[in-house]
Amino acid sequence: MPMISTKTNITISPEQELTLKSKLGEAISILSGKSERWLMLSFEDKCHLYFQGDNSNPIAYVEVKVFGRIDYSQSNKLTAKICEIFGEVLNIDASNVYIKYEEVEMWGWNGGNF
Repeated sequence: MPMISTKTNITISPEQELTLKSKLGEAISILSGKSERWLMLSFEDKCHLYFQGDNSNPIAYVEVKVFGRIDYSQSNKLTAKICEIFGEVLNIDASNVYIKYEEVEMWGWNGGNF
């Protein structure tokens, strides 16, 4: 039950959003037991984000929430892949991408909790 939320200070076109959706859907499988089948995504563009006191460059803040434990080496690979994806699709330099990982102990879905 992964969730990837993205905030960026630039505009994401509908075509770019679909590309991000597909590429992040593939990338989530880097984490053991995770797949696009259960992946939820959200995208917020044109946010007021600043990095190092500046907002003149494209910036992305990405949150990856996962039900259960996250293996460090797998998350490291996923970080590299997410940075690569945002570089390719939105031209955001990896040095301007922050990624927060969160392990969720309880997740609700379909009227119940896991």
